[in-house]
Amino acid sequence: MIDGVEVKKLIVHNDERGRLAELLRADDKIFIKFGQVYMTTAYPGAVKGWHYHKKQYDYFSCVKGMIKLVLYDSRDDSKTKGEINEFFIGVHNPLLIRIPPNVYHGFKGISDEEAIVVNVITEPYNAAEPDEFRVDPYNNDIPYDWKRKDK
Repeated sequence: MIDGVEVKKLIVHNDERGRLAELLRADDKIFIKFGQVYMTTAYPGAVKGWHYHKKQYDYFSCVKGMIKLVLYDSRDDSKTKGEINEFFIGVHNPLLIRIPPNVYHGFKGISDEEAIVVNVITEPYNAAEPDEFRVDPYNNDIPYDWKRKDK
């Protein structure tokens, strides 16, 4: 596991009305602070990445469909430099993944439907000086191929 990344297995409560899952609580051991929350989506097969942040932590969870979330540690001072983590998260595997600053991340929609991702971040978005640094998903120095891997 990349240094600073944490995973929380989500508990989903079901009854005849539907389901409920707590994604992140202020008293969770992985919680740092609140900046803002937003949702984003990915159509089947679409890749959204790579990017990283210099200040903020991200907390990713997929609440509809499934995504493949991939992290890459390029931090020179990290004991896990060069490591890649893949997480398959969504309705079939409800997880919350905490991503530390300076760790590249991206995701791919892997279900037959649009995937909906909820992201809680530790810093509010600043349009004048965005804490977001992007890299092309396919043409880069990251040793990862977004193609499907059949075993």
